[in-house]
Amino acid sequence: MNVEGKQPAPAPRERPVSLLVPTWTKTGIALLYHEGSENAYDIRLKLTKEVLTIQKQDVVCVSGSNHSANHRTVTLRRQHIGGLGLSIKGGAEHKVPVVISKIFKDQAADQTGMLFIGDAVKQVNGINVEHATHGEVVHLLRNAGDEVTITVQYLRDAPSFLKLPLGSPGPSSDHSSGASSPLFDSGLHLNGNSNNTAPSSPSSPTANEPKYEKRWLDTLSVPLSMARISRYKAGTEKLRSNAFEVLALDGVSTGILQFYTAQESVDWLKAVSANISDLTLQNMKMANKCCSPCDQVVHMGWVNEKLQGADSSQTFRHKFLALKGSSFYIFSTPPVSTLDWVRAEKIYNLCEVLFKVHKFWLADDCWLQANLYLGLQDFDLEDQRPYCFSVMVGHGKSHLFNVELGSELAVWERSFQRATFMEVQRTGSKTYMCSWQGEMLCFTVDFSLGFTCFDSKTKNVLWRFKFSQLKGSSDDGKTRVKLLFQNLDTKQIEMKELEFQDLTAVLHCIHSFIAAKVASVDPVFIDSQSIARKYMYSN
Repeated sequence: MNVEGKQPAPAPRERPVSLLVPTWTKTGIALLYHEGSENAYDIRLKLTKEVLTIQKQDVVCVSGSNHSANHRTVTLRRQHIGGLGLSIKGGAEHKVPVVISKIFKDQAADQTGMLFIGDAVKQVNGINVEHATHGEVVHLLRNAGDEVTITVQYLRDAPSFLKLPLGSPGPSSDHSSGASSPLFDSGLHLNGNSNNTAPSSPSSPTANEPKYEKRWLDTLSVPLSMARISRYKAGTEKLRSNAFEVLALDGVSTGILQFYTAQESVDWLKAVSANISDLTLQNMKMANKCCSPCDQVVHMGWVNEKLQGADSSQTFRHKFLALKGSSFYIFSTPPVSTLDWVRAEKIYNLCEVLFKVHKFWLADDCWLQANLYLGLQDFDLEDQRPYCFSVMVGHGKSHLFNVELGSELAVWERSFQRATFMEVQRTGSKTYMCSWQGEMLCFTVDFSLGFTCFDSKTKNVLWRFKFSQLKGSSDDGKTRVKLLFQNLDTKQIEMKELEFQDLTAVLHCIHSFIAAKVASVDPVFIDSQSIARKYMYSN
């Protein structure tokens, strides 16, 4: 009820308002984590509607003579107060290069305008120090006299612990006075062992010297159309902490993107996912232009499918699902052309499958086992992945899927309902061969008439009941089912026993038709049964 006491108008049924996907544009600092070396490298992410770009910092020459920024030779004049005006970290004993870790404002190193945090020291007064220890480089710099010439190269992929937290690019942003590191940080802003105690002239660049700046440069662009996201370590059930990976349709990967806080990770995950969903929606609209009205794509996207009975350590494998026309498709790769639709790994009739939310993770980190309609006996409820749903198909078989976000689970739940209801209304009825009391019969489920059983040869109707007359059922889990109907005249319960070749498909079809019938009469009731949608609206 609203403040005026009036019942608010229901939201459009096509897509819940809370599940609409905006187009995000976002920029921020993150880490690129390398699992082999266990090092993390500073990067900047730039998200647009169609592309996620990874940028790394590098030093570029912006004016002056055309010098290469890969190797810069800089002359420092040691100052009486402040010394060289820089600090270093690293060394051969740590299996990392010696890197400038601090530059102090208005002191010698800063005044050159040619040195930056993250520069690896290659030479000191012509002496190669690429394989020198930390102490050896410190000794050389402290005892090099009043004028020190160093050759440096900026390390784009230097481990993040060698540098300070990042600010704006450029020399002026490289000044800080405190940062923790696993390596020793030697300050060379002291005087050292110079014999000349008089102040020396500043190490300012001259007019004809090149000018350098540290800038963010694009290193990798990952197209988001049909891309997928993974938060799990490859081949394991281990969830990465504050990290995920984005993989393009052509297999190009961002690598593991790691964030400083859980909130940053969630924000980026939602932003990238929103853009992928938006592009998927555009692809669906393009595909639907080539499809007849009865064969439209309702929803499609990436999921992870649990491998049942497999001995491999990789218990989930990525799949691409689609709800199109009368069918539910399972692909190993997304369909990009009309011909690809016939190459699906599995194709099921929508009326003969049953969607169920299997596992849902609430915001307070509690698990909610949501068994809709029927219980689940086929799956281990102790698996670690949240946001799971199952699709039960014919002959008692099932598929278990997992998605990355609760919003994705809610969209899949709603899309399955919508696609199934549309197919029921398009089809109108489905007829199955069965046997009863030794006779071959036909059993029809009709959206308007309910249940009808007739002789397969003479077409004579043996019995007919409305959906509302079905009061219960039981089956042997194999081929036989008992349907209990209430006679409208006598009010007595009549039992009809039938035997089907694929009993599961028939039971799912009955469920689909009844659910569609209820939805046509009371749409709000169906929405009220959605566990995932309740979660989305509450958040």
